[in-house]
Amino acid sequence: MNKTGPNSVKMLVRWLSAVALSMIILFGTAALADEPAKAPDPKALAKASQNPVAALISLPFENNATFNNGPDDVFVNILNIKPVIPMGITENWNLINRAIVPLVYQDDGFKNAQGQDLGSQFGLGDIVYQVFFSPKKPGKIIWGLGPELHIPTGTDRLTTNQWSLGPTAVGLTMPGHWVIGALVSNVWSMGGV
Repeated sequence: MNKTGPNSVKMLVRWLSAVALSMIILFGTAALADEPAKAPDPKALAKASQNPVAALISLPFENNATFNNGPDDVFVNILNIKPVIPMGITENWNLINRAIVPLVYQDDGFKNAQGQDLGSQFGLGDIVYQVFFSPKKPGKIIWGLGPELHIPTGTDRLTTNQWSLGPTAVGLTMPGHWVIGALVSNVWSMGGV
C-alpha cells in the first residue's frame, strides 16, 4: 500500500526547492555571465579565489570537523559546497550568486526528548542562497550587498524546517599577501515547511 503523508510532502518540497535553486544558479546565471577575460596572473587569481564577490566562477569546498558536540561529545562533520557564479548586469555592476550546500554527518549520541539515541545521520542540510550586488571596479575596499535566503532542504533531523530571509553584506581588502574581510548576515524566519 502506498502511503503519502505530511512527511512525504515535506521531503518533496525540500528536494524540489534544492533542484530549483540548483537549476537557477547553474543554468540561469551561467548563460548570462560575462565573456572570459585574459588569463590573470597567478597571484591575482589566488586573491580572487578568496574573494566571495570576485568576478570568478568558482566551486570551493569547506570541511568543518567538530568534536565534543553535546553532552555525549559527539563527532559532527559538515562539508560545505559553495558554488559562486558572477554575472555582469550593467557596465558598472556585478550580480554575484553564491550558495552554501552542506553535506552533514552526525555520529551516534544525539538523543530525542525521551532520551533514546537517534543514531548516526548523514544527509543534506539546509541550503543558504546569497546574492551580492557589487561594483565591477572596486577601490581598496571590495564590497557587496544583497539578500540571503535559507531554504529548508535538509533531510530528517538536519533541517530547521524554516524558510528565512534577510540582508547580507561582505567587505574586504587585500593588502600585500593578505585577504582581510568579513561577511555578515541576519535572517528572520518566514515560517515552517
